[in-house]
Amino acid sequence: MRILFPFFIWLLTVTAYGQKVALVLSGGGAKGIAHVGVIKALEEHNIPIDYIVGTSMGGIVGGCYAAGMSPLQIEEMMLSDDFLRWVTGLPEKGFNFHYYNDDISPGFLRVDLSLDSTLSVQFNTSIANDASLNFALTEKMAVASALSRNNFDNLFVPLRVMAADVFSQAQVVLKHGSLSDALRATQTVPFFYTPIRIDNKYLFDGGVYNNFPVDVAVQEFEPDVLIGSNVSSKIFKEYPYNDDDKLIHRSLMYMLLDKSDPSAIPDSGVYIQPNLEGYTSFDFARAKALIDSGYVQTLRQLDELKTKTARSANRTTVQQRREAFLSKGVPVTIEELTFKNFSANQRKYIRRIFNVKGDDGYKPMSLHEAKQGYFKLITEPYFGNVHPSIRYDSIRSTFQLQLTQRPQKNFQVDFGGVMATRNISNLYLGLDYYFFKNSLTHFFVGAQTGSFYKSLMANTRIDFPFLGRFYIQPEVVMSEYDFVEGTDLIQKITPTVLSRFDRKAGVRLGWPIGNTIKATAVFNGFTNKDRYSNTKAFNSLDTLDDLGLRGFKTGFIITTSNLDRKQYASAGKSISVSAFHFSARENYIPGTTSVNTTPLARNHQWFRVRATMEQYFNRGAFRPGFYAEAVFSNQPFFRNYFGTIINTPGFMPLQDSRTLILENFRSPNYLTVGARNVIVIRPRTLDLRLESYVFKPLAYIQQGANQEAIKNGDLTTFFFAGTAGLVYHSPIGPLSLSANYYDDDENRFGVLFHVGFLLFNKHTLED
Repeated sequence: MRILFPFFIWLLTVTAYGQKVALVLSGGGAKGIAHVGVIKALEEHNIPIDYIVGTSMGGIVGGCYAAGMSPLQIEEMMLSDDFLRWVTGLPEKGFNFHYYNDDISPGFLRVDLSLDSTLSVQFNTSIANDASLNFALTEKMAVASALSRNNFDNLFVPLRVMAADVFSQAQVVLKHGSLSDALRATQTVPFFYTPIRIDNKYLFDGGVYNNFPVDVAVQEFEPDVLIGSNVSSKIFKEYPYNDDDKLIHRSLMYMLLDKSDPSAIPDSGVYIQPNLEGYTSFDFARAKALIDSGYVQTLRQLDELKTKTARSANRTTVQQRREAFLSKGVPVTIEELTFKNFSANQRKYIRRIFNVKGDDGYKPMSLHEAKQGYFKLITEPYFGNVHPSIRYDSIRSTFQLQLTQRPQKNFQVDFGGVMATRNISNLYLGLDYYFFKNSLTHFFVGAQTGSFYKSLMANTRIDFPFLGRFYIQPEVVMSEYDFVEGTDLIQKITPTVLSRFDRKAGVRLGWPIGNTIKATAVFNGFTNKDRYSNTKAFNSLDTLDDLGLRGFKTGFIITTSNLDRKQYASAGKSISVSAFHFSARENYIPGTTSVNTTPLARNHQWFRVRATMEQYFNRGAFRPGFYAEAVFSNQPFFRNYFGTIINTPGFMPLQDSRTLILENFRSPNYLTVGARNVIVIRPRTLDLRLESYVFKPLAYIQQGANQEAIKNGDLTTFFFAGTAGLVYHSPIGPLSLSANYYDDDENRFGVLFHVGFLLFNKHTLED
């Protein structure tokens, strides 16, 4: 017996020493962030991780760990602002290039289509923008993918990533190739993200067929111990008869992300399920709490983990192995830009954007320069479907940035509009078509229609990637405003008797200044017609004054903007400076409400300079901001007061300002400043806005005894405006309820509720 005892001790030691542990990470959308806490707790307490198999977000977290990132580094990444930008489709800070930011539209639903030469249309829409995420993955995984030589067994920890081939209805186990492509494929929820090709197959989220791949871990690695971290489970054990109508819109998520079977983990393994009650698959903004949930649950099962994993992995030793693995890597320098599915002329165009000239030669780029080039490219929506992949050429020991053209969205239909408690509701339809050969040509037609506002816009933008890069954009815009039909569901209002019809046609020439500034030269001809009453007491027998302005405007605009939203922004900064010259002929025909009875025709010329700035500061839930504007002009007066005031530059601070004639807030020369404070009640969805402004006219216009416009030089005149309201940012645009105040006799107080973007084209006399 004494002889056998040492033998058993030796046998137990050998068994423990040779014991291998596989970690299985389920899918679950944002809830998969909890896996970070699980890994963090395992490593802190010396629990070994010899293999990893992951699906969807589990694949992302596991892939980051297998690539040599420490749990702390993964946590810091997922708590960063950049991570939220990746998953929401926004570019990282410093990579928001303003050159392609055209005039904003009220559209909220864009349908992407592919239209070929035979006029065959193919539906090609995904809900989420994956451009930022794609580059982030290939950037973060580039070194590890190169070290592995495209074999996932050679990573810091051997890895398997799950994907799905929906055509043959089979799971796909990814263990070779580009690591970033594997991680991107495993989270391609159908219709949510655009799929990518791997081995010439379109692959989708691994959770479609195997959301908790315990069986794959057993088949691939034959581990002694399985640790399974599951963040999804069956939501209902029985059919929810009373709630099925309310839940049907989430059926895709239930189908894809709630297919985990806890019984798959054998008794010799450890099953970990963090308490994620109250979290959804889209709660990326609650990453800290999700990580804590995974960490705490793992600590609760620490005794079980240590009992079943007889072998320990010293934390310091693991870190030393990690550092040794990464030390073999080299800094990423992009030696070559390569292409897939682009023609020779298209490659030449893109090389110029990256500042890499010629189709035969190339210029090495730093990773930062390559990133700048990529975001310059995808700022134009047509290129948003280009997939980047940093690949390592083991023969030449160099990195390449490969750009793959996925099925292009060359035809887009944009739906939008607004519903409001006043008569300013309208519908919007926008059509975009792109043609890409030697240059990129973008054809656009947009229309709005409603009882208050109607508009038709058409333009063609031709981008040229030479002479420093520039575009030419011929355009035609027609707009009609009807202030007569004034109705309000909440309060009684006195409508202004005014209808406006303006048309302009011309051309814009634009070019970038650096990375974030755009300069635009404008050459337009315009024809405006205003029909109005000079008094509020207007009856059906009266005729309206008719004021026509026809002429030309030329000038330039310099802008930069990285505001986070096209309406009700809460982050970023916007600056605009413009200067214009106007040459116009006034044609006036008096109506019965005018004291003037003689028609008048005369010529005018004037200059105008305008500067605006808007900025918000991130102070957590409280985001103070400000808005400032200055206008200087020698614009003349027209035949009478009302014709002058409606064509004079105006300050329009609130969401409904363009729908009102605010006589006190118009002047050829003025200064204004205001506070735009945002209190974030629920991140990215619900805000409380508190805004206040002071308007100082440097030339206050009043009505004279004979309806003429006269200038009041009183420098003590100030006017105030403000609003308080709630804004919910929904998929169909903002839902806003606000109480507004203007220092104006006709429009002093107002309450407005609207759903959708309340946006209009600028008047022809505006910038």
